[in-house]
Amino acid sequence: MEDLYAILEVPRDASQSDIKKAYRKLVHQYHPDSHPGDKEAEEKFKKINAAYSVLNDPEKRARYDQFGTTGTGSNPFGGMGGADLGDLFGDLFAQVFGGGGFGGGFTSRSRPSNSPRQGDDIEQIVHLTLLEAMKGVTRDIDVMKYETCQHCNGTGAKPGTKPETCPRCHGQGHVRQTQQSFFGQFVSINTCPDCHGTGKVIRDKCDECKGSGHVRKKHTLEVKIPAGISTNMRIRISGAGDVGENGGPAGDLYLVADVEVNPDFERDGADLHTTLILTYPQAVLGTEAKIKTLDGTEELLSVPSGTQHGQTLKVKGKGMPKINSKSVGDLYVHIYIEIPKKLTDKQREIIKSLADEMKAPVSEKDSGIGSWFKGLFS
Repeated sequence: MEDLYAILEVPRDASQSDIKKAYRKLVHQYHPDSHPGDKEAEEKFKKINAAYSVLNDPEKRARYDQFGTTGTGSNPFGGMGGADLGDLFGDLFAQVFGGGGFGGGFTSRSRPSNSPRQGDDIEQIVHLTLLEAMKGVTRDIDVMKYETCQHCNGTGAKPGTKPETCPRCHGQGHVRQTQQSFFGQFVSINTCPDCHGTGKVIRDKCDECKGSGHVRKKHTLEVKIPAGISTNMRIRISGAGDVGENGGPAGDLYLVADVEVNPDFERDGADLHTTLILTYPQAVLGTEAKIKTLDGTEELLSVPSGTQHGQTLKVKGKGMPKINSKSVGDLYVHIYIEIPKKLTDKQREIIKSLADEMKAPVSEKDSGIGSWFKGLFS
């Protein structure tokens, strides 16, 4: 009986945000697409999703913390024979303290396992370049998900055969158990352990799905990624998750954006930041500089005379689009003044003349102009 927190590798007091981060990390690490044919990784992946389905739901997590679990399947309270704890204790106290009397009997019913159940959701990471996030892109996404087995049409039985009525529960899907207690006779109605609530048993299982009625296959979906998307934003595609059970609807697919770091542009929300290196004369006298933008075009930036090292100039409307909006961020250009490490004789004489004119003493032994700049700022 594994601990759900241990499966997600988080402490029991972890925040919902920490649980989500741990889940995404582990899903990426153990995703079956990264471990084809690795049954151990696939089983780990299933456990991670099952644990997250409980711990990501505040109500389910609170019940788990209070009552514990005996497994990591779809019902984390399977140790109670499939009975729902809320139903069990609710019925117990309603009967005992609500007028049932100590001499009478009372009944607990488990939630029927053959009722329609929605399929599991799938979460998958989509890697994007910063340019793709800027412009938006239509991408073919490969998704591994469970679908109805076409070999047996979802029955789980080998073609030519069909499921039989469960001899233990006689097709009811549940069994009655009577126990004598201090309060009287207690009758529990629980999911049949032989047919798991379906009312049917399969003698000859389908070779394709091994009796489960569904198989895992790759599906390719064409997905439109909106312009302006950023890391950790999610796109929900309704009904693109795992197939439901007993006629239930399919789960949803959630695509989580992971926007790569660009070496030339740093993103801050809808704004972008880049750098421009100027020589000292350009910064002093001013210049017109061509700035390359993220989309590959060039903008002519007017650098005013007297521009200082570290100063920031703005190119309006050349940032990232704001998602679901017509607004666009700006491009901020950070100025860096380059100081040459080596000078020609002519350049040295010119610099010395400028130093004399500005009454900035320099060292004759200095091979650069570092000491002159020290004189300027001392």
